[in-house]
Amino acid sequence: MATTHLAKYRSVILYSMSLAVLLLLLKWLEWRFIIVDYAFEIYAGFVAVIFTGLGVWLALKLSRPKTITIEKEVLVNSNEFVLDEGRLTKLGLSRRELEVLQLMARGLSNQQIAEELFVSLNTIKTHSSKVFEKLEVQRRTQAIEKAKRLSLIP
Repeated sequence: MATTHLAKYRSVILYSMSLAVLLLLLKWLEWRFIIVDYAFEIYAGFVAVIFTGLGVWLALKLSRPKTITIEKEVLVNSNEFVLDEGRLTKLGLSRRELEVLQLMARGLSNQQIAEELFVSLNTIKTHSSKVFEKLEVQRRTQAIEKAKRLSLIP
């Protein structure tokens, strides 16, 4: 029955297939002429897309922070902590700067220290920079380590 059905509509099927092939050929030619007419724009677009992708990739690569983990053994004295007042005076650290240093040692951020001491963030930044200057260090971790060695914080 299927063969009789195909034989009956054979001319219709061949005609529709030839129209489909002709339509496909015309569309291909149309695209070919569009590409020829706008070749420069197409190439410029491809180059722009490539450089945009490269720029995004490079920005993500360069802006990713590099994390370095350092493990260090810290000896803890079982004795009670005693503040070295003489060293505190010699370094010229004020009580407020010492307080900021102690809060740094507890792991608080500048914003958290400002909230705990009821002062502005800029004030804490100023105190921190003065602490770094007086202890002759550049980072919080260095300041905390040196303050512990000098018996300024527990």
